[in-house]
Amino acid sequence: MNGRLKLVLVALLAVVAFQVFFRGRGAPRSQGGGHPAPPLALPDLAGRTVDLESLRGKVVAVNFWASWCGPCRAEIPDLAEVWKAHQGKCFELLGVAEESGREDVLAMARDIPYPILIDARATALEPWGVPAYPRTYLVDAQGTVQHVFAGALDRETLTAALQPLLPASCPKG
Repeated sequence: MNGRLKLVLVALLAVVAFQVFFRGRGAPRSQGGGHPAPPLALPDLAGRTVDLESLRGKVVAVNFWASWCGPCRAEIPDLAEVWKAHQGKCFELLGVAEESGREDVLAMARDIPYPILIDARATALEPWGVPAYPRTYLVDAQGTVQHVFAGALDRETLTAALQPLLPASCPKG
C-alpha cells in the first residue's frame, strides 16, 4: 500500500473515531415524543416494585443507564441536582439500570439520591425503544412521552424541558 493511501485511511479512521467518541457530548436534543409511555414496573434496590402508572399526575424522567457506560456516569450529578431541586413539585426521576454488573450498580447507587430500578432481564428496553445508553424519556403528568434524549443529559437541558410540563398542582401520594 502506498504512503498516500495509508495517510488517507489513517485520516478517515481518525475522523470516524472522533465522531464516535464525541457523539452525544453536547447537550442532547429532544428526539420528539407525543406517544403514550410504555408500561414500566420494575423492582427498586430494596426489591419493591415501582410502577410508572402509580406516578400518573407527576412528570417523570425515565433514565436508562448502565454502570459500565461512561456518559451515564457523567450525567448522574446533573440528574441528581434536577431531582433534588424539584422534589415535592410533581416530578420524579427513575433511573433504570441494566444489571450486567449488579455489584457495580449497587456501589454506584450509594451516591445516587433518586430511585434506581433494576431491569434484570432488560425487559424494558424493547418497549421503550432504547437502542443505546444513556437514554432519557420525559413523561408528562398524563403519561405521554414528551421528550426523548439520547446521550448524556445536562441539568440545563432537562430543566428547560421539564419546566413547561410541571402541573400547577400536585396530587397527593
